[in-house]
Amino acid sequence: MSASFASALSAAREAAASQHYPQGTLYIVATPIGNLADISLRALHLLQLADAVACEDTRHTQALLRAYGIDKSPSQLLAVHQHNEQEAARGVIERLLQGQRIAYASDAGTPAVSDPGARLVAAARAAGLRVVPLPGASSITAAISVAGAQGHDDTGFVFAGFLPSKAGERDGAIERLAGEPRPVVLLEAPHRIEALAKALAVLGERPVTVGRELTKQFEEVATMASQALPAWLAADAQRTRGEFVLVLHATAQPKPQDDGLRVLQLLLNELPLKSAVKLTAEITGGSRNALYQAALRLKGMEPGSDPQ
Repeated sequence: MSASFASALSAAREAAASQHYPQGTLYIVATPIGNLADISLRALHLLQLADAVACEDTRHTQALLRAYGIDKSPSQLLAVHQHNEQEAARGVIERLLQGQRIAYASDAGTPAVSDPGARLVAAARAAGLRVVPLPGASSITAAISVAGAQGHDDTGFVFAGFLPSKAGERDGAIERLAGEPRPVVLLEAPHRIEALAKALAVLGERPVTVGRELTKQFEEVATMASQALPAWLAADAQRTRGEFVLVLHATAQPKPQDDGLRVLQLLLNELPLKSAVKLTAEITGGSRNALYQAALRLKGMEPGSDPQ
């Protein structure tokens, strides 16, 4: 443990020790996705306090705890991973019913999103036990925060995770995502990234942001057309190494068709601007944001203004 993490443990006690950590509770603990400094003070304190730590890989988690100066015996580390989660959850529930505080940590990031943990949480809730989240690092939110990708009408994004490994199933999934109007977040492993890149190339000019080794020493973030992704990977052998998060930007925002503009103009003659836009969108199925901007132009108003 470095001196900096000794200070972090001390800060964790000062910041979090006075808070309440009920017994018989399952704590879902987010851990760093690469940079050890991305652990929260509350997570450090809870990991020290926990009677046991359930984890995806006991060796990985033991090494992580020791890096922070937290000592847990082998009997305090419980293996709960994708191959045994349902069965292992029963052992965790028994401990919780005895009044123990159990932390659950996957190998990296926030559990139960793409990593294991959801079945364990469901079992704890079914047993009437409390589950408390300790938020922190997530490759998903890290990638979306630097991609600059916006959906139509600011409707958020879609998390699709890992696509199927079989080529036909993967191509089918990409075909379904091609019409998605919101940004889509994908995860991929290094040994499959080239196959995914080739499959995504069919999306042509649709922008994609690639996050490689986020928060780590060789972190790389780049945005390009989907069809350029295979060549980008091939240009440097290092680019196929590490863990990947990809953000497919939203499809190009559709412009109102002539019929939509005609309906909009007719309604603008009779109704306030916002009401005319709302009804036009419902009638034509057009994008409300695109129709709103068109309505402003028809009224001779500046884009982005807010008519009362």
